[in-house]
Amino acid sequence: MGYLLYSLTFFVVICGTALYLTRSRWIPLIPIPDYIYDRLPSSFTGDIEAGLSSSDFDLTANVVDSDSRAGLDQRGKREIRKIMKSRSVDFDEARRLYTEQRFAKNNIGPDGRPRDPKFVSFS
Repeated sequence: MGYLLYSLTFFVVICGTALYLTRSRWIPLIPIPDYIYDRLPSSFTGDIEAGLSSSDFDLTANVVDSDSRAGLDQRGKREIRKIMKSRSVDFDEARRLYTEQRFAKNNIGPDGRPRDPKFVSFS
């Protein structure tokens, strides 16, 4: 019985040491939800304080007009914050990248024109 307990303890210590030494490889593979660490604001004032506003995308008019809506889209905010953190870009650049990603998912070119070969445009 003592031999089994000693072997199990030794095995746990060896595995724990191996996991500790290789943590930089396996920790990024663990899915950790963003909402645990970063709460998204739920009003335009909170969006401004969180850095989700700029001179090109100004939310102060919404605050001044006492807009009763709940702020920007939650899913969009989460994706834009993720882009801002991962690529170290400002809000305007992250918003542009997010929009281009959404365009690509919907088969729309970066210039805003559909990529459908049957598309006909009269200008």
